[in-house]
Amino acid sequence: MNHDKNIDLPYIALKVRKRILKIIYQAKGGHTGGSLSSVDILTSLYFGVLNIDPANPGKTDRDRFIMSKGHSAESLYCILAEAGFIDDALLDTYGKFNSRLAGHPTNKIPGIELNSGALGHGLPVGVGMALAARMNKSKSRVFVLMGDGEQGEGSIYEAAMAANHYKLDNLIAIIDRNHLQISGNTEEVMSLESIRSRWEAFGWHVIECDGHNFNELNHTFQSIPVVPGKPHLVIARTIKGKGVSFMENQAKWHHGVPTKEQLEIALSELDESINLIKST
Repeated sequence: MNHDKNIDLPYIALKVRKRILKIIYQAKGGHTGGSLSSVDILTSLYFGVLNIDPANPGKTDRDRFIMSKGHSAESLYCILAEAGFIDDALLDTYGKFNSRLAGHPTNKIPGIELNSGALGHGLPVGVGMALAARMNKSKSRVFVLMGDGEQGEGSIYEAAMAANHYKLDNLIAIIDRNHLQISGNTEEVMSLESIRSRWEAFGWHVIECDGHNFNELNHTFQSIPVVPGKPHLVIARTIKGKGVSFMENQAKWHHGVPTKEQLEIALSELDESINLIKST
């Protein structure tokens, strides 16, 4: 995409958060918390970083994005609509019979590279894509967004070793580090720390940033490759349920569905945030 430096990323992210809540409410199902925590990462990528074209989603030299944490499909669908890959009206079919929008991402939708959601699969496929780009002498980069609860999957670490072995500096893995998974705090379910030293031991270059700060996100993504010959891991520190006060840092909103009253309160909070942006 042609990235306009004047584009208002915080405003886009707030619009997307509102749309996510609406389609989850309409569908009476979805993964609210992790969709909201990943919105700013996706907004930075789709509106400031990725070499992609909604008018030609299959162009050969495009960057590839894989939503490995595929249960947060709602955030990806809403970002794709905002970026022009799909019609916004299609979002309202989510959760309905015969909808093209499945509960996990499907590559039948323009802009989606991989049917994902079986956790631990995104990074291995990303390694294959990055290696193929290298063999084809393509400048394409591969970005893979994983959940932190997903880090318990062994296939991730097999992929991490392969990426280091093949020196895939065109591969950028991202962890949505919100500290909560379906059954509670990640450190109580299956402790992950120190994530940084673990991935560095696998030979990766590791960067940590605020996953809700667009200056940090854009600078981080645009500076890659920092170390030639090394795959990159971005640990994006985020808040589960970001943007809605009563959803933030609450494990029950991993797949919670708002009531009508909760939806109205949430949308009102997000509208206040939008008005604050417009007034500054």
